[in-house]
Amino acid sequence: MPSDQRPDPDLLLAELQADEARAQRGHLKIFFGANAGVGKTYAMLTQARAQAAQGVDVVAGLVETHGRAETQAMLDGLSVLPRRAMPHQGRTLFEFDLDAALARAPGLLLVDELAHSNVAGSRHPKRWQDIDELLAAGIDVYTTVNVQHLESLNDVVGQLTGVRVRETVPDHVFDAADDVVLVDLPPDELLGRLAEGKVYLAEAASRAREYFFRKSNLIALRELALRRTAERVDAERRASGVVTTEGRVMVVLAPMAQPDRLVRHAARLAGRFKTGWFAVLVESPLLARDAAMQARLFAALKFAGSLGAETATLPGRDVAATLVAYASEHDVGTVIVGASPRRWRPGLAERLLALAPGIAVQTVRVAAAPARWLPRFGRRSGGVLAAIAGCAVSSALLVPLATLLALPNVVMLYLVSVLLVSIRFGRIAGATSALLSVAAFDFFFVPPRLSFNVSDTQYLLTFVVMLGVALTISQLSARLRFQADAATRRERRTAALYELSQALSAALTHEQVVDIALAQLAPRIDADVGLALPSRDEVLSHVGGGPVDLAVADWVFRHGQPAGRGTGTLPAAPAYYLPLAAPVRVRGVLALTPRGDWQPGPEHERFLSTCAAQIALALERVHFVEVAQEALVSMQGEQLRNNLLSTISHDLRTPLTVLHGLASTLVAQPALGEIPQSLAAQLVDETARMNELVANLLDMARLQSGEVRLRRDWQSVEEVVGGTVRAMGGRLSAHALKVDLPAGLPLVEFDAVLIERVLVNLLDNAAKYTPPGSTITLGASAPPGSLLLTVADDGPGLPSGQEESLFAKFSRGAAEGNTGGVGLGLALCRAIVHAHGGTIAAANAGGAVFTVRLPRRPPPTLPDPFQNDPPPEPV
Repeated sequence: MPSDQRPDPDLLLAELQADEARAQRGHLKIFFGANAGVGKTYAMLTQARAQAAQGVDVVAGLVETHGRAETQAMLDGLSVLPRRAMPHQGRTLFEFDLDAALARAPGLLLVDELAHSNVAGSRHPKRWQDIDELLAAGIDVYTTVNVQHLESLNDVVGQLTGVRVRETVPDHVFDAADDVVLVDLPPDELLGRLAEGKVYLAEAASRAREYFFRKSNLIALRELALRRTAERVDAERRASGVVTTEGRVMVVLAPMAQPDRLVRHAARLAGRFKTGWFAVLVESPLLARDAAMQARLFAALKFAGSLGAETATLPGRDVAATLVAYASEHDVGTVIVGASPRRWRPGLAERLLALAPGIAVQTVRVAAAPARWLPRFGRRSGGVLAAIAGCAVSSALLVPLATLLALPNVVMLYLVSVLLVSIRFGRIAGATSALLSVAAFDFFFVPPRLSFNVSDTQYLLTFVVMLGVALTISQLSARLRFQADAATRRERRTAALYELSQALSAALTHEQVVDIALAQLAPRIDADVGLALPSRDEVLSHVGGGPVDLAVADWVFRHGQPAGRGTGTLPAAPAYYLPLAAPVRVRGVLALTPRGDWQPGPEHERFLSTCAAQIALALERVHFVEVAQEALVSMQGEQLRNNLLSTISHDLRTPLTVLHGLASTLVAQPALGEIPQSLAAQLVDETARMNELVANLLDMARLQSGEVRLRRDWQSVEEVVGGTVRAMGGRLSAHALKVDLPAGLPLVEFDAVLIERVLVNLLDNAAKYTPPGSTITLGASAPPGSLLLTVADDGPGLPSGQEESLFAKFSRGAAEGNTGGVGLGLALCRAIVHAHGGTIAAANAGGAVFTVRLPRRPPPTLPDPFQNDPPPEPV
């Protein structure tokens, strides 16, 4: 296959990870209707009861019956989760208990009213965020929602019905649902249910008739619900990944009174086209001067991001050219702009069409931005006063020189004053300076002097040109000042990121990373910076800097999402929490506690996210450096240990054999006397023990090097156990050995010599660490597919918490004392068992219990020895 046609391994890995995440995520089913009373909750309970009948663990997390008896009856037989009491404005409200639902972890959870707003102080402001956390935990959820609660349709519903719905759900939650069930009811039938009291109680029903439950409203809402469901069905019908011919959608946010309306229109259009969309904001001097408008547009940008848009703030002198360049880079086919009825020059739509005829431009009529000239003037009174002062100073200097300077030179000097004021105080002060300069020039220098009368009409042209030049200079200087300020801010952020990454690249420990992060971020952010990092057992702890709420930080660490101030999760927290997300995993949490009224814009949020990513990369690099160092030390130590084992075992084997033979010879000489013979017998036992230790060392070295080859054969378990008992000899004389072998054990394929070595080591270990008189039991059983060998005793048992570490080489169950051994027997047992493809485990059960599990397959069928014999002759 050509290299350019090979699949990208990174993309394949990302797709596999996404598929795995989707497989582990719970399934969401939404029961969707045009209005309250159509039967969404009843339909949800009907399907939930059907699931419960099939054995699914169904729990009603929160079901609103609204006093309907037939709905309440559907809850009979279902487990109901108790609600959590929440204090609110002197009252106690009962809300959905998210933590109890996560702890209960049912197979299916029923949570009514997806668009519900939680009580202040809850973990999430919205119930759909609670449901998202439940889905992330792998819990299936059934829920309900009405069409008027979809965010993209909120303004349309308001226009159709005259009622503005405050509780909304982002469309991406609805679109991401695994299944949507439309519950529909004709308007006349729904009005009949309302009259019968099956929708609301009497008082609430009378209010409902005045608003949503007018027939015209019900028809309009039903049409919206059917259309939205049809769009979803069409999306499911289409093959995933189809590139639309319309291209992507981009909405341009500019100073206007209703930017959210433009965002909703773009979301609906992108949903209709089944394509991605962008929300962009071009920085401008006008936006920088109006803090309230800037906050409104930043909120609209964040709102677009919640609806699934990719957001960006674009620097550029020419708004139209900047937008066309961004659109061409991101395959944008449709641009949505707002059109204001007050317009005296060609609008943005005309300029976009002139620069890029291939892009479709849609205009949406929106209200113009409110005039703020008087407040601006009041806020910039210092600049206006500076313009007045500059004009006065220039006039005071130029009037005495009136007879020496030509009028064109006077005009040039006034323009210098206009330029200086514009550069320092902006375009309003520059425009004021331009008007005052023209007036002063007319009053002091144009005949007749000291009056605004003009004797020569040619001076009128001079005034017009001077005013035009002065205004142009003021506008250009103010624009250049704004661009210089924006470039300075970006340069500072870039320099800060460079210094942070350069400093973090030299960090070698986690402590150095923490110190560098705090030292670099604290001077550049108007907030107290705190860090929380996990320990080896994944428990977060505050490691430095400002205050950190570990409960909030733990949620951010577990979910890998921002939380706290200014977010949709735990917004009441005083700090803004960012996950330190590295490529492999989340490495910690960054907490930013603002010192004042801190509302970061999109650029500042991206800067903070980039800083958090840099810190996370440094922490991950340090972690893997430590892991690599530990692995290198472990490998070198293991290699040195194996070489030492091999050397010692070979060098000791020959002299030990000679000593054992000489001691055996001395025991056979009765002429030595009783005491020398007992000493010789003790020498025989100790050399035999030493010889067994050396044999263990040699076997371990061979197993580690891979030189040992198993000699598997079909063995009788009874014979191997008998050989083990004989090999133990007198080492079990002080203990009671009990052999428990059931009749009819099958033949098992293994290396008899090595398995006997395993049993010998286990019995010897039991004899060493149990007091005299203890009972040691050697048993066997043959469950399906395996052979179990157990060695148990009724002694003091194993050290608590060391059941696994005892199998490490040179690990002993007791401190140094009279008990012999170097801690190699159990390690050799595990190596031999693993070579057979089995497992060995230790536990405490009234004493120490060691269990060896070997794989077992059916033995071969033996031929019948009498099969070919002739039948016996009759007598």
